[in-house]
Amino acid sequence: MATNNQAPSSGDTATASTILPSRLVHIPSNPNQQSENDDLECSLHYLPKQLLREFNHVFNEEYLKFSSVSESSGAAAMDVDMADGIGDNSNNGGLRLLAIPTNQRARADLVAVGDHIEQEKDRLLNVFLLFGKYICEQLRSKGYWADYIDPCSGLPMISLNCNKVYSEVDGMECLLNYKSYNAGFCKILTHPKWGSAVYPATIFAFAPPDVVKDVIDSLPIGADAS
Repeated sequence: MATNNQAPSSGDTATASTILPSRLVHIPSNPNQQSENDDLECSLHYLPKQLLREFNHVFNEEYLKFSSVSESSGAAAMDVDMADGIGDNSNNGGLRLLAIPTNQRARADLVAVGDHIEQEKDRLLNVFLLFGKYICEQLRSKGYWADYIDPCSGLPMISLNCNKVYSEVDGMECLLNYKSYNAGFCKILTHPKWGSAVYPATIFAFAPPDVVKDVIDSLPIGADAS
Protein backbone atom coordinates (compact mmCIF):
# COMPACT_ATOMS: atom_id res chain seq x y z
CA MET A 1 0.00 0.00 0.00
CA ALA A 2 1.33 3.41 -0.90
CA THR A 3 2.36 5.75 1.85
CA ASN A 4 2.71 9.50 1.83
CA ASN A 5 6.47 9.82 2.32
CA GLN A 6 6.59 11.91 -0.85
CA ALA A 7 3.12 13.41 -0.59
CA PRO A 8 2.91 17.12 -1.36
CA SER A 9 1.49 19.50 1.16
CA SER A 10 -2.08 20.67 0.63
CA GLY A 11 -1.10 24.30 0.91
CA ASP A 12 1.74 26.53 2.01
CA THR A 13 0.90 26.48 5.72
CA ALA A 14 4.31 25.72 7.23
CA THR A 15 5.15 27.77 10.32
CA ALA A 16 8.17 27.89 12.63
CA SER A 17 6.68 25.01 14.64
CA THR A 18 6.28 22.68 11.65
CA ILE A 19 8.00 19.28 11.64
CA LEU A 20 5.90 17.75 8.85
CA PRO A 21 3.90 20.02 6.51
CA SER A 22 0.23 19.41 5.75
CA ARG A 23 -0.76 16.41 3.67
CA LEU A 24 -3.95 14.45 2.99
CA VAL A 25 -4.09 10.99 4.61
CA HIS A 26 -6.49 8.34 5.83
CA ILE A 27 -6.41 5.35 8.16
CA PRO A 28 -4.93 2.15 6.63
CA SER A 29 -7.54 -0.42 5.60
CA ASN A 30 -10.38 1.61 7.06
CA PRO A 31 -13.57 -0.38 6.31
CA ASN A 32 -15.67 2.72 6.96
CA GLN A 33 -13.88 4.81 4.32
CA GLN A 34 -16.36 5.52 1.57
CA SER A 35 -14.61 8.09 -0.61
CA GLU A 36 -11.95 10.76 -0.79
CA ASN A 37 -14.24 12.85 1.40
CA ASP A 38 -13.00 10.72 4.31
CA ASP A 39 -9.45 12.04 3.91
CA LEU A 40 -7.96 14.28 6.57
CA GLU A 41 -5.37 17.00 6.15
CA CYS A 42 -2.78 16.64 8.91
CA SER A 43 0.65 17.93 9.89
CA LEU A 44 3.07 17.61 12.81
CA HIS A 45 4.30 20.45 15.03
CA TYR A 46 6.27 21.26 18.13
CA LEU A 47 4.11 23.14 20.62
CA PRO A 48 5.03 26.84 20.38
CA LYS A 49 4.98 28.79 23.64
CA GLN A 50 1.59 30.40 23.06
CA LEU A 51 -0.04 27.00 22.47
CA LEU A 52 1.92 25.38 25.30
CA ARG A 53 0.02 27.58 27.73
CA GLU A 54 -3.29 26.37 26.27
CA PHE A 55 -2.11 22.76 26.42
CA ASN A 56 -1.15 23.06 30.10
CA HIS A 57 -4.51 24.70 30.81
CA VAL A 58 -6.36 21.74 29.26
CA PHE A 59 -4.19 18.76 30.25
CA ASN A 60 -2.30 19.97 33.35
CA GLU A 61 0.34 17.24 33.83
CA GLU A 62 -1.75 14.27 32.68
CA TYR A 63 0.87 13.40 30.05
CA LEU A 64 3.46 12.89 32.80
CA LYS A 65 1.24 10.33 34.56
CA PHE A 66 1.35 7.89 31.64
CA SER A 67 3.24 4.88 33.03
CA SER A 68 5.91 4.57 30.33
CA VAL A 69 6.56 8.31 30.42
CA SER A 70 6.91 8.48 34.20
CA GLU A 71 9.25 5.51 34.21
CA SER A 72 11.54 6.64 31.40
CA SER A 73 11.53 10.43 31.19
CA GLY A 74 12.67 11.38 34.67
CA ALA A 75 13.53 14.98 35.47
CA ALA A 76 13.85 15.93 31.82
CA ALA A 77 10.10 15.50 31.34
CA MET A 78 9.37 17.84 34.23
CA ASP A 79 11.23 20.63 32.45
CA VAL A 80 9.56 20.22 29.06
CA ASP A 81 6.92 22.89 29.68
CA MET A 82 9.69 25.47 29.97
CA ALA A 83 11.06 24.77 26.49
CA ASP A 84 9.77 26.15 23.21
CA GLY A 85 11.38 23.46 21.07
CA ILE A 86 10.93 25.28 17.77
CA GLY A 87 13.91 24.84 15.54
CA ASP A 88 15.65 22.49 17.98
CA ASN A 89 16.34 19.44 15.82
CA SER A 90 19.17 18.12 17.98
CA ASN A 91 16.77 16.43 20.40
CA ASN A 92 14.64 14.40 17.99
CA GLY A 93 15.30 11.24 19.98
CA GLY A 94 13.91 12.80 23.19
CA LEU A 95 10.38 13.25 24.43
CA ARG A 96 8.66 16.41 23.20
CA LEU A 97 5.16 17.80 23.42
CA LEU A 98 3.73 17.68 19.89
CA ALA A 99 0.52 18.60 18.09
CA ILE A 100 -1.09 16.90 15.09
CA PRO A 101 -3.72 19.34 13.80
CA THR A 102 -6.22 17.81 11.37
CA ASN A 103 -8.73 19.43 9.06
CA GLN A 104 -11.41 17.82 6.92
CA ARG A 105 -13.06 19.30 3.89
CA ALA A 106 -16.80 19.41 4.51
CA ARG A 107 -19.35 18.78 1.78
CA ALA A 108 -21.11 22.02 2.73
CA ASP A 109 -20.33 25.30 4.44
CA LEU A 110 -20.57 24.43 8.14
CA VAL A 111 -21.65 27.97 9.02
CA ALA A 112 -25.02 27.14 7.45
CA VAL A 113 -27.82 25.47 9.42
CA GLY A 114 -30.13 22.57 8.70
CA ASP A 115 -30.45 18.83 9.12
CA HIS A 116 -28.01 18.16 6.28
CA ILE A 117 -25.38 20.29 8.04
CA GLU A 118 -25.83 18.36 11.29
CA GLN A 119 -25.56 15.07 9.39
CA GLU A 120 -22.36 16.28 7.75
CA LYS A 121 -20.91 17.31 11.13
CA ASP A 122 -21.72 13.83 12.46
CA ARG A 123 -19.93 12.24 9.50
CA LEU A 124 -16.85 14.41 9.97
CA LEU A 125 -16.86 13.74 13.71
CA ASN A 126 -16.89 9.98 13.16
CA VAL A 127 -14.05 10.16 10.65
CA PHE A 128 -11.89 12.12 13.09
CA LEU A 129 -12.73 9.90 16.07
CA LEU A 130 -11.57 6.85 14.11
CA PHE A 131 -8.42 8.68 13.05
CA GLY A 132 -7.63 10.06 16.50
CA LYS A 133 -8.17 6.68 18.12
CA TYR A 134 -5.91 5.01 15.56
CA ILE A 135 -3.05 7.51 15.96
CA CYS A 136 -3.23 7.45 19.76
CA GLU A 137 -3.32 3.65 19.86
CA GLN A 138 -0.25 3.52 17.63
CA LEU A 139 1.71 5.86 19.90
CA ARG A 140 0.49 4.48 23.22
CA SER A 141 1.33 0.94 22.10
CA LYS A 142 4.91 2.15 21.65
CA GLY A 143 4.95 3.50 25.21
CA TYR A 144 4.21 7.18 24.55
CA TRP A 145 1.39 9.39 25.81
CA ALA A 146 -1.15 10.61 23.25
CA ASP A 147 -4.66 12.03 23.43
CA TYR A 148 -7.15 13.67 21.08
CA ILE A 149 -9.73 16.38 21.50
CA ASP A 150 -13.45 15.69 21.17
CA PRO A 151 -14.56 18.26 18.56
CA CYS A 152 -18.04 18.40 20.09
CA SER A 153 -17.03 19.26 23.66
CA GLY A 154 -13.46 20.52 23.25
CA LEU A 155 -12.41 18.11 26.02
CA PRO A 156 -9.77 15.35 25.88
CA MET A 157 -11.06 11.93 24.87
CA ILE A 158 -8.67 9.80 26.95
CA SER A 159 -7.57 12.01 29.86
CA LEU A 160 -10.82 11.88 31.80
CA ASN A 161 -9.69 14.11 34.69
CA CYS A 162 -9.51 17.18 32.46
CA ASN A 163 -12.42 19.62 32.28
CA LYS A 164 -10.91 22.62 30.47
CA VAL A 165 -11.95 23.25 26.86
CA TYR A 166 -9.40 23.42 24.04
CA SER A 167 -9.98 25.99 21.29
CA GLU A 168 -9.49 24.35 17.90
CA VAL A 169 -9.73 27.68 16.08
CA ASP A 170 -7.01 29.28 18.20
CA GLY A 171 -4.85 26.18 17.75
CA MET A 172 -5.18 26.21 13.96
CA GLU A 173 -4.38 29.92 13.86
CA CYS A 174 -1.24 29.34 15.91
CA LEU A 175 0.04 26.14 14.25
CA LEU A 176 -1.04 26.68 10.64
CA ASN A 177 -1.53 30.42 10.36
CA TYR A 178 -5.14 29.87 9.27
CA LYS A 179 -7.51 32.82 9.56
CA SER A 180 -10.82 33.18 11.36
CA TYR A 181 -13.67 35.63 11.70
CA ASN A 182 -16.36 36.28 14.27
CA ALA A 183 -19.98 35.37 13.62
CA GLY A 184 -22.03 36.42 16.60
CA PHE A 185 -20.49 34.75 19.63
CA CYS A 186 -18.70 32.14 17.51
CA LYS A 187 -15.21 32.22 16.05
CA ILE A 188 -15.23 30.65 12.56
CA LEU A 189 -12.09 29.04 11.10
CA THR A 190 -11.37 29.56 7.40
CA HIS A 191 -9.19 27.17 5.43
CA PRO A 192 -7.02 28.72 2.68
CA LYS A 193 -8.62 26.43 0.07
CA TRP A 194 -11.93 25.30 1.56
CA GLY A 195 -13.11 28.44 3.32
CA SER A 196 -15.46 27.71 6.19
CA ALA A 197 -16.30 24.26 4.79
CA VAL A 198 -13.71 22.85 7.20
CA TYR A 199 -13.81 20.64 10.30
CA PRO A 200 -10.78 21.09 12.62
CA ALA A 201 -9.66 18.67 15.33
CA THR A 202 -6.35 18.03 17.08
CA ILE A 203 -4.26 15.17 18.47
CA PHE A 204 -1.49 15.71 21.03
CA ALA A 205 1.47 13.53 21.94
CA PHE A 206 4.43 13.42 24.30
CA ALA A 207 6.92 11.42 22.27
CA PRO A 208 10.09 11.66 20.18
CA PRO A 209 9.29 13.65 17.01
CA ASP A 210 10.80 10.93 14.81
CA VAL A 211 8.43 8.32 16.24
CA VAL A 212 5.34 10.44 15.54
CA LYS A 213 6.70 11.38 12.11
CA ASP A 214 7.08 7.69 11.24
CA VAL A 215 3.47 6.99 12.27
CA ILE A 216 2.19 9.79 10.04
CA ASP A 217 4.49 8.84 7.18
CA SER A 218 3.11 5.29 7.31
CA LEU A 219 -0.44 6.48 6.56
CA PRO A 220 -1.82 6.00 3.02
CA ILE A 221 -1.98 9.25 1.08
CA GLY A 222 -5.31 10.90 0.42
CA ALA A 223 -7.07 10.70 -2.92
CA ASP A 224 -6.18 14.29 -3.84
CA ALA A 225 -2.55 14.10 -2.68
CA SER A 226 -1.12 11.62 -5.20
